[in-house]
Amino acid sequence: MTGPSRKGVLNAIAGMKERLEQLEQDVDPVRLPDAFFDPAEPRLIGHFVALALISQDRVRLDAIQPFYGAGVYAIYYTGPENIYGPISGTETPIYVGKADPPVGATSVVQQETKLYVRLNEHRRNIDKVAGIDLADFECRALAVQSGYQAAAESHLINLFWPIWNNETKILFGLGKHGDSAKTRSNNKSPWDTIHPGRTWAEGNPEAKSAEDILADVARHFGRTRIFGTNEDVFAAFAEGIRRADRIDASDEDEPDAEPPEVE
Repeated sequence: MTGPSRKGVLNAIAGMKERLEQLEQDVDPVRLPDAFFDPAEPRLIGHFVALALISQDRVRLDAIQPFYGAGVYAIYYTGPENIYGPISGTETPIYVGKADPPVGATSVVQQETKLYVRLNEHRRNIDKVAGIDLADFECRALAVQSGYQAAAESHLINLFWPIWNNETKILFGLGKHGDSAKTRSNNKSPWDTIHPGRTWAEGNPEAKSAEDILADVARHFGRTRIFGTNEDVFAAFAEGIRRADRIDASDEDEPDAEPPEVE
């Protein structure tokens, strides 16, 4: 059987299976519930871990101290710079990320200080560049059981679409490390164009002008939902959980190619 033929047969089987399941529901006098809650559902795990992160207290990024754990984190901007005005002081993070544990780690101590190391790396990068002040940044961090950090990061990106994350394709580059001697001619990241100061990036050519990047940032904030308060965030999480545990729901929690639209 050729590839296209096999695909056609599988699609036909899937269609028949769906119709049989619907027929079974139609014949059964007892209807299915609208939702079935499965705590082990990967999409729901992502929701819960992300929600637990948002429930943590925010602390100043320049005040973090070493702590054990791997997991997820979010960084927030609270300063006066116009470029980040729409999210300054809000519950919309400027960047979210994860720190993976060492292979085989089963306890928070075995996870080592992966979260702290990642946040401290961001702290150092922010502190050495122009256009932003380290004192204007806060963060949340949550150590989680090994293996759950990826689903939580995916949900956070999908919900907030943070301007510094690579997925926005606009102002990425915070997490980029110094180029090696063989790659010194790489294009400068948009983050390094807007916030110069990392010496290893100074000689790299700009892939896009600062003016174009600023226009892209303004456009992004104009069409992306901004969460002003924790109540706004929790409401969005509740709606996401309702969708995720619906019996008739399809896979809806993959990162979008475009940011969530303003409602």
